[in-house]
Amino acid sequence: MSEQQVRVRFAPSPTGYLHVGGARTALYCYLYAKRHGGKFILRIEDTDLERSTEEAMRMQIQDLNWLGLHWDEGPHPETLKDMGDYGPYRQSQRKEIYQKYADQLLEQGDAYYCFLSDEEIEAQREQAKKEKRPPQVKSPYRDWTVEKALEFKKTCPTPPVIRFKVKDEKTDYVLQDLVRGDVTFPSDMVGDFVVIRSNGMPVYNFCCVVDDALMKMTHVFRGEDHLSNTLRQIMVYDALNFEKPKFGHLSMILGEDRQKLSKRHGATSVNDFNEKGFLPEAMNNFLALLGWSSPKAQEIITMDELCEQFHHDRLNPASAVFDEKKLTWVNATHLRQLPHAELWNRLQPFFAKAGINLSDDPAWQNKALETMKTSMETLTDAIELFKPLSNEPFKVSDKAAEVLSWETTSAVINKWIELVSAKNELSADDFQEILAQIKTECAVKGKQLFMPIRVAIIGEPQGAEVKLLVPLMAKQELIDRANQCLN
Repeated sequence: MSEQQVRVRFAPSPTGYLHVGGARTALYCYLYAKRHGGKFILRIEDTDLERSTEEAMRMQIQDLNWLGLHWDEGPHPETLKDMGDYGPYRQSQRKEIYQKYADQLLEQGDAYYCFLSDEEIEAQREQAKKEKRPPQVKSPYRDWTVEKALEFKKTCPTPPVIRFKVKDEKTDYVLQDLVRGDVTFPSDMVGDFVVIRSNGMPVYNFCCVVDDALMKMTHVFRGEDHLSNTLRQIMVYDALNFEKPKFGHLSMILGEDRQKLSKRHGATSVNDFNEKGFLPEAMNNFLALLGWSSPKAQEIITMDELCEQFHHDRLNPASAVFDEKKLTWVNATHLRQLPHAELWNRLQPFFAKAGINLSDDPAWQNKALETMKTSMETLTDAIELFKPLSNEPFKVSDKAAEVLSWETTSAVINKWIELVSAKNELSADDFQEILAQIKTECAVKGKQLFMPIRVAIIGEPQGAEVKLLVPLMAKQELIDRANQCLN
């Protein structure tokens, strides 16, 4: 291939949220482009009219934006209008282009109109199964001229497909795969295959080739499940005299049971992890290491470092296991490294959704995060940690009724109010000293001591680590809450 600017594309089908496998492919394409000063292109493969929706396309665009994988060409993330010189970037808008190249194949004798009905094709497949041979279609229309087929089309009740004519002589095709090395495909692995469906829509293996060639893609990274498509695509490249890109087929992602990752394993879409409070930089870090390794053996790695270090020679063809425990550890590490102001901003949507209203004093926020962030692995962990600090009206839970009925509880809470009132503010050490004093003066210990104090602070007999909360609460708030428990 002549020296030219690297151009790499991610081409999802808009049929739902972005799966983590697709996100990893997009990430590798993005990193390869950035590493080589190239272009990252987003193309939408929406020729499956029944399953593709604009809503799903917007969801996937939203997921890619959240990950920070911003494309140089493709649909604009907000308006969806084309950005770049090689559009349209949605395959459903490129039908005339595909028909032009299908017509070229017909004219060259590399394709033909096929009028076989579904029933006839199924009968052929059943016969092939009985004879234990590949279920390849043998079309009686294979050698018809285009003129004869078009004349027959006028009266035939079955709308034709256009099939690619696989050469009769057997030959081996060798793919120099960037991840797997040389892969050999015998040409008789496939029979004559459809390039244009009877409804006029192209099939994946055809439009993918046309688009990659016309959009001047230099490299194609995709999952290993696409390896079986490659032979058909090479044949189309050769027939249309297109320059082939370099291919790299990425490892499969498995669940912890070593089966292909799917919804039965829990969260599998990028949006799932976003809603669960994972950070995009942690997702990128974790996904990058599912099939690639840092030359510096780094486990925690920033996007800038990924862009600098990424190269295809460190991609591993062996299947990778999606270990959510490791993702959580990676996330906790990134979370705790965030500046407090940034971390607080990231928490705001989660607080708002949970109805938690907190102080807008930056000094208080800084102190609160200093205290709480070591207990946080994801952003959603902050909800339970910060809920007792919300400025919402204090409520005593029904679960506290038993604790409040104990004979010693009233004395414990009254002593708590007295000792808190004598302080200007409470540190964690002050809190421990007060507890010790209550223990002695009220002759209580264990749950008779801790549960009434917890109820007086958070309104619940179990839950938050109150010694962390007390230094973050105003003295008067502590006194008011305790008094409410006595009324």
